[in-house]
Amino acid sequence: MTKIDLVLPERRAFMGKAGALTLSATAVALLAGRPALAQGSMARDADLKILNTALGLEHQAIAAYQVGAESGLLSKPVLGVAVKFQSDHKEHASVLASTIKKLGGSPVEAMKPADYKFPTDQLHSEKDVLKFAASLERAAASAYLGAVPAFGNSDLAKAAASILGNETMHWALLLNALGEPADPVSFIS
Repeated sequence: MTKIDLVLPERRAFMGKAGALTLSATAVALLAGRPALAQGSMARDADLKILNTALGLEHQAIAAYQVGAESGLLSKPVLGVAVKFQSDHKEHASVLASTIKKLGGSPVEAMKPADYKFPTDQLHSEKDVLKFAASLERAAASAYLGAVPAFGNSDLAKAAASILGNETMHWALLLNALGEPADPVSFIS
């Protein structure tokens, strides 16, 4: 949240000892009788929450592909694709974290792969790993689909739509690798 230091000249001595009073940009706008400005700040805060949720999903995907890569169940060509998809998710995460920082937020941190509680006990073959990855990619596409119209900033919505396209391609390619139709639904939900 953007902070604005309010230090009135006649209060400098007091503030020097007590520390600077900081209010959120939203609070300042509301106090100043500027609800429209406050609304913009609230939209930015909502956008930051959406971005952090997306970043959390990207961290999860990175960890999932790491688990798949380390499982020993993937053939060399499939492992290469998994590493490429993981690289895409790392790039998404980097851009999301950078954007969050530029907007004055704090990016969520990645958890350890074990903390995601992936169903590793159900991964016994390459096909199992591919199905697991496909389910995560479908969920990511669905999450981005929900995020696009929720953004207050149209540039953020456009960027999320771009990532949505990438997640959807991942899902389709994984389905194809499983021998399933690459377009199993007419609409993602």
